Amino acid sequence: MSDPTPKNLANWIWQVADLLRGDYKRADYGKVILPFTVLRRLECVLEPTRDAVLAEKAKWEAKGVDPSPFLPKRAGYRFYNTTEHTLESIAGAPDDAARNLMGYLNGFSENAREVFDRYRFAEQVAHLAEAKLLHLVVGKFADFDLHPDVVDNHEMGYAFEELIRKFAEDSNETAGEHFTPREVIKLMAGLLIAPDLNEIKVPGAPRRIYDPACGTGGMLTAAEEFILAHNKTAKVYAFGQELNPESWAICRSDLMIKDQEVDNIKLGNSFSDDQLPHRTFDYMLSNPPFGVEWKKVQAQVRDEHEERGFDGRFGAGLPRINDGSLLFLQHMIAKMRPVSEGGCRLAIVFNGSPLFTGAAESGESEIRRWILENDWLEAIVALPDQLFYNTGISTYFWILTNHKDPAHRGKVMLVDARDYWVKMRKSLGDKRKMIDEKQIDEIMRMYRDGPAIAADPEHPQHGKVKVFRNRDFGYHRITVERPLKLRFEVTEETLTRVRESKALQRLVGSDALESALKPLLGSVWSTKKAAWTALRGSMAEAGVLWPTGAPFQKALRDVIGVRDPEGEVQMVKGAPEPDPELRDFENVPLDEDLDAYVEREVLPHVPDAWVDHDKTKIGYEIPFTRHFYVYQPPRPLAEIDAELKALEAEVQTLLGQVTQ
Repeated sequence: MSDPTPKNLANWIWQVADLLRGDYKRADYGKVILPFTVLRRLECVLEPTRDAVLAEKAKWEAKGVDPSPFLPKRAGYRFYNTTEHTLESIAGAPDDAARNLMGYLNGFSENAREVFDRYRFAEQVAHLAEAKLLHLVVGKFADFDLHPDVVDNHEMGYAFEELIRKFAEDSNETAGEHFTPREVIKLMAGLLIAPDLNEIKVPGAPRRIYDPACGTGGMLTAAEEFILAHNKTAKVYAFGQELNPESWAICRSDLMIKDQEVDNIKLGNSFSDDQLPHRTFDYMLSNPPFGVEWKKVQAQVRDEHEERGFDGRFGAGLPRINDGSLLFLQHMIAKMRPVSEGGCRLAIVFNGSPLFTGAAESGESEIRRWILENDWLEAIVALPDQLFYNTGISTYFWILTNHKDPAHRGKVMLVDARDYWVKMRKSLGDKRKMIDEKQIDEIMRMYRDGPAIAADPEHPQHGKVKVFRNRDFGYHRITVERPLKLRFEVTEETLTRVRESKALQRLVGSDALESALKPLLGSVWSTKKAAWTALRGSMAEAGVLWPTGAPFQKALRDVIGVRDPEGEVQMVKGAPEPDPELRDFENVPLDEDLDAYVEREVLPHVPDAWVDHDKTKIGYEIPFTRHFYVYQPPRPLAEIDAELKALEAEVQTLLGQVTQ
């Protein structure tokens, strides 16, 4: 194998698919290729210590002692293999390939075997053996040199993710549910951890990192690499949970090679089966799936919300069922290390919805309110669109901490990094843009110096950074009412409404009432009193009783009354009755006097309006795009007209050439 770059490595491995055509559907290639890639990687890692492990095993067995506690030290990792098999030797004995391969797998330590169990690898071995393909596939993988000296962990991670992307495309799955572009992860880790560099540089500093949707572990790896790049003596402990078994297996095998505690990577749904309860972390980062509904775990999440409140993870509120993004954020906040123990920083990737979705006092708004009123939100960074593999939409980093710098307390920084990208030479799914190393450095500097940039109108990046108070994102949702104004009339349309009114049919009998009203056809009254006098008289002449009570009068008004801007104002208990059709809503900044706002913004346009203060609600939203909107004046009409004329002339010329 030559040129082991991540892209080429994935392509080399993909060539195994040539052997699978016909016996496997294209969408199922990954069931074979991914576990074999993991197996070959583990074999290459263990190769230098293979003989030492076998000798250690023989020594303790000769003494009648279980050798397993002693083998990890000899292997140099937390996993090992106790057989003499290799993929090369297995491929060389085609008739015994299945038996030898299963023996090889069973020779791994339990933590490694569990990885292959999750792949259901034994089923694929049996299928390949039946198709007479097993020794050929094994032989192909035996030719790949995946030792870390040849393919480091970073490149291996890229190769895994490229393979996953191929398989996801073939099966119409969402590649973005499995992994995040590495340059995005690198930027995210830098923004998250860089503010703590002084603390990180303490010799032997322990740091615990966590990702509740860890996928193949790319974010955990990037965070670890960032910390170790600034302090080689730091002790980094990675924790994660993942729903997809294949991604979990890759993440687990990657951490085994790094000599991390693989039991810290859990398989399951973080919402309904939190397998790291009561754990807190120094750093957390995640890219949860965008816009994925949480209906499958609705019962468990709602029970925790209602029964445990803020003693659980979801006390602030529940978002709408079709997007669980803010559930992930609440889950992470619940795992923040207390300030008394050093505090925590977390970063999460969202699309635009969590910024503004949900009206005042909705679940989303209440979650935002809880975060802002607790002063946890440090910044939001807008990223370029077309940056991810499965979606071209705009995305944002939310960065939170429970130990803000004193100068930043009570404030939130918005950073517009949407213009920091370069076009990719070849698209990968929906990913057409990437952020290069220089741009990552520029964004990190802009983030670091953000408050100073926002305060300096002369700074070249001033328009890219804005700082707001937490309260600036809050608002009063006021209900503006206007009076119901009616005139009263009897027309053919009125009689139709009488016939269709179930209330009048029940209280009077619509046929009788219609007959009583027909003599008044064409009559119009400007006041309800005058209308009621005429209607009562006409009903009496027809021998129809006028029912007592409000239900009849309301039903009658609904069919006789017609909205009229010049009509009579309807009163209820001495106050104007609001017209639901004219009801409007306004969002008023929290610090603004409501009466002053109404007098300035509402009454000049509708002098008879008023605010129903009993309906006022408090909401929070973060209108990122609005704050960075730059007005672009339309082109002059003369310029547009000249362009149209030029195009017209060009069309005429082309038509002339066609007709010649």
